[in-house]
Amino acid sequence: MIVDDPDAPDPAAPRMTWVHWLLYNLPVTTSGLPEAVQSLPAGTLDGLNDWQRAGYGGPCPPIGRHRYFHKLYALDVVLPDLKRPNKNFLEQAMKGHILAEAQLVGTYQKGR
Repeated sequence: MIVDDPDAPDPAAPRMTWVHWLLYNLPVTTSGLPEAVQSLPAGTLDGLNDWQRAGYGGPCPPIGRHRYFHKLYALDVVLPDLKRPNKNFLEQAMKGHILAEAQLVGTYQKGR
């Protein structure tokens, strides 16, 4: 699963896609993650977000309403331990193994 924001830092002039969360090897039996996830399903591994930390980094757009893409991939393999990969490394490891994918887009804007 990759959660990222393609509108960083300003939706009117985006310069980068900010990665908020990377997870991989979620078990096929996983039907959801609870709010404020404290522990991951057995076998699930974290990658590094763009804060260079494992785990979820919530939305905090500096300006405007940002889109947050939640992308889930079904693979035909269980990936080896990639030692906290970044998004590019994880995408390369998944290449050729993606059977299906789903995407949910949410938006967020700070209150005034």
